[in-house]
Amino acid sequence: MRIAIVNDMKMAVEVMRRIITTVQGYEVAWIAKDGKEAVSRCADDVPDLILMDLIMPEMNGVEASRNIMANSPCPILVVTASVTANAAKVFEAMSVGALDAVSTPILGTSGEADGKNELLKKIRTIGKLIDADRKKTSLNLSVSPKPDTSDKCLLALGASTGGPAALIKILSTLPKDLPAAVVIVQHVDENFSQGFADWLGEYSKLPVRLAMDGDRLNHGTVLVAGTNNHLYINERSCLVYKENPLQTPYRPSVDVFFNSILKNWGGKAVAALLTGMGKDGADGLLQLKQNGIYTVAQNAETCRVYGMPKAAVELNAAVDILPIDDIAEALTKKILAYQIKSK
Repeated sequence: MRIAIVNDMKMAVEVMRRIITTVQGYEVAWIAKDGKEAVSRCADDVPDLILMDLIMPEMNGVEASRNIMANSPCPILVVTASVTANAAKVFEAMSVGALDAVSTPILGTSGEADGKNELLKKIRTIGKLIDADRKKTSLNLSVSPKPDTSDKCLLALGASTGGPAALIKILSTLPKDLPAAVVIVQHVDENFSQGFADWLGEYSKLPVRLAMDGDRLNHGTVLVAGTNNHLYINERSCLVYKENPLQTPYRPSVDVFFNSILKNWGGKAVAALLTGMGKDGADGLLQLKQNGIYTVAQNAETCRVYGMPKAAVELNAAVDILPIDDIAEALTKKILAYQIKSK
């Protein structure tokens, strides 16, 4: 894997360079001292992955990521001094195309880099996602439809790269009296999932919080997957987290949640698969559609990365393929129609 480093701190660059070159199969593609140089370098030589700092002169990491994803798209991992302290900018970067974020490794007193393992874990995870996309593999999760025995309704949203911005568009448009529970599965690390939920809540008319083990799905509440385990609806129609399946490139998995809807949710449901790299959620969306559930895929023109929705479209898994500005209205109309029909 050819990895580029974008950082204006020489010590940070050197620590990351050492970490990368200690792993067989990894090499440094190029190094840029700021976002402006990174955009230029990427235009000439697109690497397999960019380690992008956020706070830099000339052009910060958010603007650099936006430019790169628009003109020379490639996977971007935000590497910043503190993910927690820079949470708002991290979410901005993810909105414009960054995949994930991790704190910058620092040289410890022993000579070993503190944070080395966390960085390598993120790189390996993204590498698996890239490989899975290239090989066009898909998850094979068994499903078992459950009859509609409830008047409740569930709105399920799955997203990855560029997802934060897409989710804001939807949440800011959904009515505050929406007669449905909303569950979001976004590829986001548990270390800043609380900040992510708080950030979404600033734009939502509905209350937003992290999903907890044992949560019931109540109308008018937005629950966000908040750990590195998979969010799942169990046999009692409660939300739980579970480790399996272990082989999925990203955790939490959209496919796992979508399939649990079929297995254990007795009410009505609608689902949308939003912008993101890879194929997660496409198989699950297909199973939902085949069992009579209204499904939507975000269209190519409004996706930051047309990967997950594209995979769904290729499987004919979406009832409708819509621009992001139209998705909330379409989902709301379907939910309201369910409500009228059940009266």
